[in-house]
Amino acid sequence: MITRPQTEVSVIKGAVREPPLLKVRNLVLAIAGLAVIYFGARWYQAVYAWSKGLDAFAPEFELYWMNFLYVELALEAAAAAVLWGWLWKTRDRHVEQYWMHFLARETALERITGQALKELLSKKLDRSLAMLTPREELQRNLTHLIWLAAYAWALFWGLSFFTEQDATWHQTVIRDTDFTPSHIVVFYLSYPMFILVGGGAFLYAKTRVPYFVKGLSIPYLMLVVGPFMILPNVGLNEWGHTFWFMEEIFAASLHWGFVVLGWFALSIMGVLLQVFASILYLIKPDLSTPPAPAGTAK
Repeated sequence: MITRPQTEVSVIKGAVREPPLLKVRNLVLAIAGLAVIYFGARWYQAVYAWSKGLDAFAPEFELYWMNFLYVELALEAAAAAVLWGWLWKTRDRHVEQYWMHFLARETALERITGQALKELLSKKLDRSLAMLTPREELQRNLTHLIWLAAYAWALFWGLSFFTEQDATWHQTVIRDTDFTPSHIVVFYLSYPMFILVGGGAFLYAKTRVPYFVKGLSIPYLMLVVGPFMILPNVGLNEWGHTFWFMEEIFAASLHWGFVVLGWFALSIMGVLLQVFASILYLIKPDLSTPPAPAGTAK
């Protein structure tokens, strides 16, 4: 296998050291950045929900809450375009080329027979097309885990914290329109946020991690598409509440879609199994190597 040298190194006191496989700083920044957004939204609710958000027809509601809605939707659309566009634009085309080479070989195996088939089977896949060392591939797998951790954090705030808060709000305050201080945060901020992060995680895996480049992962599709479909389900929920007064509990039939689609988040277990299988494939040679006898030079 042809490999290329590491392109990122850090120099400490004249010694060359490889960068860490897991960039903990990126994990902390992702979790902290999302926390700042959610804490900020919760602070805004605490300050202006009761004082400016009880009457949807009042001028102050338009000023403090509808403008908040317009701004957050615009920022989320821009963030999705920039993030997803950047992930696609900067994708690793060498990994794509390797898998296209792999798929072309599989197609050829289905169509040829005889001596040509024997010759093709005797040839090894040109792994050099991937231009990716095992260490770099392992690093990408661990970066992918950072994306999944950020996605899980966003799902907690969207499907647990703010969703439960919304039920509490409507058990206390009678809804007057589809837009309330609770809805503007839970439906139009926290839900688009986990869709944004989940889409980014899927694109990162699909464009940079060899295990996920070929084909589509069923658990990953369930993990991303299931929670995404909660946003269209919001339309059904608001339509139902417009015509019926229903108690704000999850047992209400109108809320079953939120629960069932939220359960799709459990598909992360299947995705983690695939990620760990990819990691095990990369580190298995090191695990199977017997340790050197004591007292021998490495």
